[in-house]
Amino acid sequence: MFALVESGSITQMLGGNQGIQIGDLKYPKAIYTLWTEAERNAIGIYTVEYDDSNRKDEQWYINTNQSYAFADNKVTATYGTATAKSHADTLWTAEDEDNELGTEGEVATRGLKYNLIQTVKAQAANELAKTDWYITRKSEKNTAIPSAITTHRDAVRSKQAAMETAITNASDTPALETLYTFTRQDDGSVTRPLGELPTL
Repeated sequence: MFALVESGSITQMLGGNQGIQIGDLKYPKAIYTLWTEAERNAIGIYTVEYDDSNRKDEQWYINTNQSYAFADNKVTATYGTATAKSHADTLWTAEDEDNELGTEGEVATRGLKYNLIQTVKAQAANELAKTDWYITRKSEKNTAIPSAITTHRDAVRSKQAAMETAITNASDTPALETLYTFTRQDDGSVTRPLGELPTL
């Protein structure tokens, strides 16, 4: 991405895929690939430099649009301060009910906690489904369920409960993000505080 700067201000954003006319002069699109940065700067065209220091993971935050500025002989694209997504459900208020938007106290928008817990529930159900046939066989034919299968199913349920509790107890969105952040351990393994459901 490029920007045209005239009289110290950005006047146009350029994709670099077509020529441009500046004043009475026309320039081919080749200036974006064949010219040096200094040559482009001389006619007011600058390569946009991206500053992502304020950009955060969109699973947990809502980022602002980028803003562009010209200073110190360069064009920079930056993000504003990101807003954390709501970790708890948002409820309709009395004012909302007065405006016929919803019933006070009922859920207006699900928060991250609810959605993450639903994901854990679905993952646990999928893991248990792999061995459901043992349960069906036991019911229909009275064939004993192998102890390893029973132990695994119990472990899945136990870990599911622990994961849901950890999510529920997270105080805010950064705390939720921490639960899901993988880090390398001393033994070389990569784990996250939330852990993982056991799998066969």
